[in-house]
Amino acid sequence: MAATVPAPAPATSAVAPGARAGVRGIPWLLFARHRLGRFVVSLWVLVTTAFLMIQLVPGDPVRASLGLTAPAELVEARRQALGLDDPVWVQYGHYLGGLFAGDLGMSMGSDLPVSQVIGDRLPATLELAVLAFAVVVVVAIPVGVLSAVLTRGGRRRGGELAFTSVSVLLAAVPEFLVAVGLVALFAVRLGWFPVAAGDGASAYVLPVVAMAVGPAAVLARIVRVEMLSVLGADFIRTARAKRLPARAVYLRHALPNALTAALTLGGLMFTSMVAGTVLVENVFAWPGLGSTIVSSILEKDYPLVRGIVLVYGIGVLLVNLTVDVLLALIDPRSTIRES
Repeated sequence: MAATVPAPAPATSAVAPGARAGVRGIPWLLFARHRLGRFVVSLWVLVTTAFLMIQLVPGDPVRASLGLTAPAELVEARRQALGLDDPVWVQYGHYLGGLFAGDLGMSMGSDLPVSQVIGDRLPATLELAVLAFAVVVVVAIPVGVLSAVLTRGGRRRGGELAFTSVSVLLAAVPEFLVAVGLVALFAVRLGWFPVAAGDGASAYVLPVVAMAVGPAAVLARIVRVEMLSVLGADFIRTARAKRLPARAVYLRHALPNALTAALTLGGLMFTSMVAGTVLVENVFAWPGLGSTIVSSILEKDYPLVRGIVLVYGIGVLLVNLTVDVLLALIDPRSTIRES
């Protein structure tokens, strides 16, 4: 009688917990590598473009800064001090080395380190931008959500038309025109607020409002559109079928899903608001980077202009990177995390 051969054990599909963890970690690793690689390349392009700013200026930037009547000896001494007599590749190497050491060069106008000038003026600009962005978020999100709730399903056509018309009008007016109008009405005519920057909280009101009006109108429209889309989704109908309270439906289920696009736009909006301080600061004589870059351009202080451009550009890159990470954390199913 032939011996029976035992049947082979069925193959198991079990995967070790460590392997599963590694598989789950791959999307995050790919996401981090992709985003950090893009950040590094963008940063290199920004730094190189800022370096070429002085190289591509027509004529002699030192002569343009000191004036046509400056002695030739002074111009030559300033060129040697700035290293502009060296070959371009040597200047580029010194420039990169200085950046890694935190040295942005010397200002032609004040003979102070560019990093010191930026360090003195940057806090005033960030104060305006952060306060204005906080006002935008506090105003735009509730207004957009309320408008979507009140006008969903084609209800209240008049309210929808009024909201759309007012938001488009406010978003179309440039910030500096809003600033001039606020100064003319509330500072000059009524005397409620100071015309220029000064001590006290009242000095912040007009510049912050001037910077926040347009972005708040844009963000409110985006929140309303996204909220209307979410309110028509199946999971919202399911939540209503379960007879959940309206507050829970709107705030716990609808609002988090509607804020993904608003978060992306909010990051871009914050960077644009930092750059938008240039005109508003000049209207209110605010001692920030915006007024500094305008005066440095007029004085042809190119090292200072280059340093401020670098600060603005790096700020934009960092905010965009932060927004990408937040989106991946809020919505793990998004293509951002799966990239």
